[in-house]
Amino acid sequence: MLFPNLPTQPKDFFEKLYHGRGYHRIAGLDEVGRGPLAGPVVAAAVILPPEGIGHKLFDSKQIPSKKREFLCEAVFSEALGVGIGVLGQEEIDRVNILQASLEAMALAIRSLPVAPDFLLIDGPHGLAIPIPQKAIPKGDRLSDSIAAASIVAKVTRDRLMVEYHEKYPQYNFARHKGYGTEEHRAAIEKFGVCELHRKSFRGVKEYLEETGSKGSWIQGFKGKAAK
Repeated sequence: MLFPNLPTQPKDFFEKLYHGRGYHRIAGLDEVGRGPLAGPVVAAAVILPPEGIGHKLFDSKQIPSKKREFLCEAVFSEALGVGIGVLGQEEIDRVNILQASLEAMALAIRSLPVAPDFLLIDGPHGLAIPIPQKAIPKGDRLSDSIAAASIVAKVTRDRLMVEYHEKYPQYNFARHKGYGTEEHRAAIEKFGVCELHRKSFRGVKEYLEETGSKGSWIQGFKGKAAK
């Protein structure tokens, strides 16, 4: 077996429930990157066919990276629509990480190739947009659509952090993806803060206070939707 010991398949209860109520383009939404000290927050919106796709879908945090990559490609090839929203560290620092995560989800919806008529949103917070919706805590474990979005968001963000590693190899973003690991914190202490770091986050702002550095910001991810 190629990928043994995978978690239980998320249920399709919510998709069936709202399809039964007359909705036809149900988008699952999730975000990745609320906790890291560096890099953007990335959200994805995925509209699956009513019958799903030909693969079991899982919460992206509970499966290995090779399985995520495989399922991400399957989602892109079989879903009715995939949208991605990326919000960079400048906006995260400006509006706070919760609002940045919600805005990234809104960007993901706007980048879908077809407009959804219902939203299934991971977590307790809804979106201030005029589309019927349901927020589902731990939705990536309960909804196939949300699980698909979690996989796309995770793979997209991981790929971005690997790209950033090429510019800032001293931080080893390719390994920890910007999260506050012991290795990453030691690199910040040694090399200081780069333009990718979230300057309002504990673990980063202390070094700005010590050095008086203002830093600079990565360009290209300031409220842009990516496809």
